[in-house]
Amino acid sequence: MPDVRATAPTHPPRPRPARRSRPVRSALVAAVTALALATAAAPADGAPAARPSGPAHTDVLFVGAHPDDEFQSLAAFGQWHERQGRTTGVATVTRGEGGGNAVGTEEGPALGLIREREERAAVGLAGIRNVHYLDKPDFWYTLSAPLTARAWERTPQGTDTLERLVRLIRATTPDTVVTMDPRPFDQHGAHQQAARLAVEAFALAGKRTAFPGQITKEKYRPWQPSRLLTQNWGFAGPVGPSCATARPHDPTTGLPQEGVWEGTWSARHGTTWAQRERTAARLYRTQGFGSLPARVTTPRARMGCDWFSVLAEHGRPVRAAVHGQDGPLRPLYAGFRDWARRVGMPWLANDVQPAYPAAPGTTVLPAPRRPAVDGRAAPGEYPGEQLRLTHWQGERCASARDCSATARMTRYGDDLYVLVDVTDDRKGAVLSTADCKRHWRTDSVEVALDPRGTADDTAATFKAAVLPFTAEGGACAARDADHHQGPAARTAPGMRWAATVHDRPYTGYTVELRIPLGLLPAAADPAALTANVMVYDSDTTDRTGRARLAWSPFGSAQADPYAWGRARLEGYVPPAGRPQVPGAPVLPLTATRSADSPPSVAQSRRTGVPLAAGPRLSRPA
Repeated sequence: MPDVRATAPTHPPRPRPARRSRPVRSALVAAVTALALATAAAPADGAPAARPSGPAHTDVLFVGAHPDDEFQSLAAFGQWHERQGRTTGVATVTRGEGGGNAVGTEEGPALGLIREREERAAVGLAGIRNVHYLDKPDFWYTLSAPLTARAWERTPQGTDTLERLVRLIRATTPDTVVTMDPRPFDQHGAHQQAARLAVEAFALAGKRTAFPGQITKEKYRPWQPSRLLTQNWGFAGPVGPSCATARPHDPTTGLPQEGVWEGTWSARHGTTWAQRERTAARLYRTQGFGSLPARVTTPRARMGCDWFSVLAEHGRPVRAAVHGQDGPLRPLYAGFRDWARRVGMPWLANDVQPAYPAAPGTTVLPAPRRPAVDGRAAPGEYPGEQLRLTHWQGERCASARDCSATARMTRYGDDLYVLVDVTDDRKGAVLSTADCKRHWRTDSVEVALDPRGTADDTAATFKAAVLPFTAEGGACAARDADHHQGPAARTAPGMRWAATVHDRPYTGYTVELRIPLGLLPAAADPAALTANVMVYDSDTTDRTGRARLAWSPFGSAQADPYAWGRARLEGYVPPAGRPQVPGAPVLPLTATRSADSPPSVAQSRRTGVPLAAGPRLSRPA
């Protein structure tokens, strides 16, 4: 989920339709994974195996999706290194090319190289030397692991990312694998997918039958890690030094939790590990983390732990009770439940689908005449009700003058009109029109439309964002994280937008859009179309966010079509010939290459691990 301090989804990002045979292949891989987890064994005498060594070896391997995914665990990794001599390496699937940039205008591969430098510098403060990138593309912020999987798997086999992770585990021989939370709600789909692949790779790396060419041709040996941990950022465990010796259980999955106290003093660095982690976090400047306070002011006695769910010990799953869930599951949640069963950890899907509140609804009435798109509402232009936007994410508005908003919708012919009035007391960063993207970095309005009301992710939707003011004057607009992301002039021909900024003194702005319904990825169903209207309030000039408001404010409101409200189009009949089902989305899938990164090339030469954990030349036995 995007961090509201920086409001730069580390993606934020981020497919191609899956091949018809792919579900079968995925099921086979998951079945093999389940068998591997069930049969993995510790050494016969129960003692740990001899500790491996060599330039590639690491005691702990963290698997994340983007640079900075490890930052909330750096206090733990640093302590393990300082106090126990245990080394940690990092596997990062992408370089976050699809994310925001709070310090420049770079995007795509150029941004990926910057984010790599940030990550290497940050993790170095925790004693981490090796960061392995898998060179997979980062597109935009999505809640869908299946969508992410289709973007990452560029080979006919559809298992390339998993194969690279298995190879990396065999090359680095970790005792412990740490990854992210694989559960789907309110979390970046790339985080979910990286975690699911790490769970599968943990089991498969020790099996000779898994990717046997790595053993017969590349001369790797099977390697079975002992422990599998997942980050549990949302766990509300005890605080203070005793949290490190407590053994609580997660109330949802029932799995034991392992805590590493952030208040531990580092003799080497002369500070707490909480402070060391904060200093490291501030190095992720492109993601806005540089705006975090430099000093941690929480008293040590009130500092908490970095929490990890313990999924496996001695190579085998830690078992827990399975709780069923009443009623049908929506596709994303049903898919995760099925995956959890296939890998032999069904408890991971306990209560997987949240209790969505009743979504709001409105009737969009036709306008008596065509509204003028001028950033203001003339009398009679917008019949129908006024929609109130409420707090969704980030800091709550101190008052209505601090930040508040309403929206109105109408239709004229085949065009939808949206007008959003925003009250605000302080302008955010004024970006140039050339930097009109990643709108969450400053004050902006976003309108999201699901034409059929059936989308499982935003790749089947239309989402337009407007920045009400720019350095050149006037407003700018772009589509984001939808069926065809990009500048509005290119991706939304016929869309019109305008803004009136209420200056002297500044008290907010009004944004108005005309959205031709023909721009939607499928014909708009007048009875089923769903929508959301969101306002991003910055109050800073450092290209980070502070507060967010939404008409339907639940979960990741900008990225979860399941939560959007019904917007019935009274009297509308879509023109004949429009598609009933959205086609394949257009995604930015150009990844940064490790071959273009001098630090990655130097690391590969030093450790012997091929760039991007790719195949290595055959070696003698």
